[in-house]
Amino acid sequence: MTTSAAALDTIRFEVDRSLKEFIERQRPQLGVPEVAPLFSAAEEFLAGGKRLRPAFCYWGWRGAGGDDDPALFTAAASLELLQASALVHDDVMDASDLRRGMPSAHRRFQALHEKADWHGSAEQFGEGAAILLGNLMLIWSGEMWRGSGLPPASLAAAQQVHDHMRTELMCGQYLDLLEQAHGENTFDSALRVALYKSGRYSVEQPLRLGLVLAVRDRAPWIDRLCAEYGRSVGIAFQLRDDILGVFGDPAETGKPAGDDLREGKRTMLVARTLAVASPAQAEAVRGTLGDPELDAAGIDRLRQIIAETGALVACEEMIKNYLEDALTSLDGAPITEEARAALADLAVAATSRRT
Repeated sequence: MTTSAAALDTIRFEVDRSLKEFIERQRPQLGVPEVAPLFSAAEEFLAGGKRLRPAFCYWGWRGAGGDDDPALFTAAASLELLQASALVHDDVMDASDLRRGMPSAHRRFQALHEKADWHGSAEQFGEGAAILLGNLMLIWSGEMWRGSGLPPASLAAAQQVHDHMRTELMCGQYLDLLEQAHGENTFDSALRVALYKSGRYSVEQPLRLGLVLAVRDRAPWIDRLCAEYGRSVGIAFQLRDDILGVFGDPAETGKPAGDDLREGKRTMLVARTLAVASPAQAEAVRGTLGDPELDAAGIDRLRQIIAETGALVACEEMIKNYLEDALTSLDGAPITEEARAALADLAVAATSRRT
């Protein structure tokens, strides 16, 4: 096992421990047993995951001279609460049935309503409860961050980054809704959504958080490194996610094969396909994309069109180029050699082929 891989295992362990301890502290605060399903859903939703966002934050911190302060793991773990909040809301907006191989939060609460035979619409109850769960985890992300135990001067220096990241994510979610509604779906518009909804808060901002926490300043080299490395990895990360959403193995993605096609996601992969498709191919894509009843044959046909247009190969090539740009940007960065190697490994891990 490489040093970076061993460190990632440690990060996962410490982040998991921090999240579990945080939720356990929350349970007795209200003293209302009826809210227990919210806490249980949060705990199960937060279980597992690659913990890449905390890892980027950790190596930003270490790269700028931060030591192995346990409080850093707690601060970094707050990013997983932010991520979980976004995913719960995303599943409601996309009407997704599964997340990580389990029922999505709104389906979980819908089933709770149905099993108890309560009054009113079970579906409406499920969606409402999921929205509240997402809001709760968003609130917790700020609470966990502020109570991490890091020096007040470090938290104060990085607070603007943390706040901006959350604002950026919510605006990205809105841009995603807007993209589905007006159906523009150019590559540039899909890239804009990908950056704000996923790419920046998955890589660029977590890295910036760690760096600013350690340096306690927004030094120009920090913004330069985050823009060059973080944005490149973030775009490649989302491109990989686009490909997995269409061609991924359900055992790996935790969602049914081709679910992004049923949900009608206007991804960079779809935009690239439409940009070069023949009129007949474009009509087939537009006529079936977003059909919740799309069967296996329909998914196979859309996959075939994506492959025939060369969009799949083109997106793989873009991932490769963005990854190369990211790795090159590390060469002159004033960070520790250990962090340089770890960030290189993380870039590969975040963008690797997992189909």
